[in-house]
Amino acid sequence: MQEQRETQYLVISFSHKHMDLTLREKLAFGDEEKLTFLRKLCECEAIKEAMLLSTCNRVEIYASVLDTKVAREYILENLESYKHIPIATLRECADIRLNQYAIYHTFSVASSLDSLVVGETQITGQLKDAYRFAYENLCCAKDITRLMHYAFKCAARVRNSVDISSSHTSVAGAAIHMLVAKFSQYGESLDSKEVVVLGAGEMAILALKHLAKYDTKITLINRSLQNAQSVVENFAQEFACKVEIKPFSQLQEVLDRADVLVSATGAPHSVISTEMIRPSTHKRIWFDLAVPRDIEEVQIENLEIYRVDDLQEIVTKNKQQRQENAKDAYEIVEQYTQEFFKWLQTLSVDPIIKHMRSLAKDSSLKELDKAIKKGFLPSEYRQNVEKILHNAFNTFLHKPTIRIKEAGESINSDPIIEAVKSIFDINDEIVMLNKYTCEEYFTESKNTKQS
Repeated sequence: MQEQRETQYLVISFSHKHMDLTLREKLAFGDEEKLTFLRKLCECEAIKEAMLLSTCNRVEIYASVLDTKVAREYILENLESYKHIPIATLRECADIRLNQYAIYHTFSVASSLDSLVVGETQITGQLKDAYRFAYENLCCAKDITRLMHYAFKCAARVRNSVDISSSHTSVAGAAIHMLVAKFSQYGESLDSKEVVVLGAGEMAILALKHLAKYDTKITLINRSLQNAQSVVENFAQEFACKVEIKPFSQLQEVLDRADVLVSATGAPHSVISTEMIRPSTHKRIWFDLAVPRDIEEVQIENLEIYRVDDLQEIVTKNKQQRQENAKDAYEIVEQYTQEFFKWLQTLSVDPIIKHMRSLAKDSSLKELDKAIKKGFLPSEYRQNVEKILHNAFNTFLHKPTIRIKEAGESINSDPIIEAVKSIFDINDEIVMLNKYTCEEYFTESKNTKQS
């Protein structure tokens, strides 16, 4: 008989902390490529479920697994195959976490405590999109659904309870702040500058909102004019200035004239080649927020190009204040991590079935003792009647036991199990036979997590 293996949580993270921009853009996934990769992961017998998060600052694989060593090696080998990055490099850059360490990391990511800009508002939405993508494509089910359910609860609690945001609550906001600071160094202002925003996704919209606080002339360019028009119409009230829309075919002309470019497309390759970047007599500052990068490497007079990783300047400047504010947030993450594992224990069906049988046995024996005491049954018949009663409640509970076990394996198991617990008055203390203890890990790693 094959030994039943316990499900475990595994996270493999490649982030701005351990991997530079050049490698991160090689590792970045588009949706079509993401689906192929996820389906490949789910072919592995050691991996039950998987989801993939790919942003400008991180690529992370979240998985429920049956064999952590096999699953880890399989994921790294497939990353090497798909992205042509040597496995030795992947191992060196990977932050690999298991069970409570994986949960703590996931909750920290969802709460934006692990972000380049702590308190940034995008990451929770990006994590929700990654989960929805994996779920809708049948790459994840109840294990990761439970994990994400608690991660979003934790993120909401952190957001509503703790002020961890700096004045730049997004990568785009930090980028605009940096642009203002750079022009200030030259004795100039962002006001009156001609600004081009390339792209119409979430990052571009955030950039537009921040740019709209200044007296600038903004041009929005996107391959889809319809998407660009939709952005301007939907956010017209938030844009204090007028945003002009131009087709992608006019990009070259607009680039020659613009003082500022903020590029944030989702293209899998650069969209501004070196041939498109012409010399200019006026100072230009461009910010490339895309991963992979939108702008090819070039050295040209009067042009400064900044990338996502250049935001470290702002991050370092505000780090101490954010760390002080984030202490309470980390305590919330610790609390939710412990609660998550306790909650998982309450969803185990085996202790519930055992307790149901125990209730049936106790009730039968209680009635048997009453019958003998009142003289309804001779005491010498007790052993035989006890066997009959035992067989009777076993027969009665046989099908319900099978159904509960089947329900425990389905994606809709949680409400069914909770209903059974309620019907039989089974409280969580009865179910939680093996509690997880995370205190040692939290004490040991708290300072590390806050750095």
